[in-house]
Amino acid sequence: MRIAVIDGQGGGIGRHITEKLRRALSEETEIIALGTNSLATAAMLKAGANEGATGENAIVQTSKKVDIITGAVSILVANSMFGEVTPKIAEAVGSAEAIKVLLPVNRSNIEIVGAVNEPLPHQIDKIVDFIKKYGGNHNV
Repeated sequence: MRIAVIDGQGGGIGRHITEKLRRALSEETEIIALGTNSLATAAMLKAGANEGATGENAIVQTSKKVDIITGAVSILVANSMFGEVTPKIAEAVGSAEAIKVLLPVNRSNIEIVGAVNEPLPHQIDKIVDFIKKYGGNHNV
């Protein structure tokens, strides 16, 4: 199982997702840190990602080669994260065959009706639970 964690800015959300995935899933699960900038990539690598890459082309190319993509819903929105998510990144993530497991973080003028307003750690726990059920522990 190959999981891409995509984040930008300081990489805080991606770091938390990566830490929890690394603790919950088997060592055979490959976690790939994809940062819109080097600070975000470094934060996710430090949190336990197997490998990482930075920038638009890295995200566009790697999105085609993973089973799951996770991060904030804003990775689907062109020009979000203060412009760090380029239109090419949003298109690549949105059109990737990978299942997208996204946090309903209400930023970028996006309001997800029906999403429960919970603290970020609880939302990340739900991502981890979903990925475990989906097959991150190789028991599909």
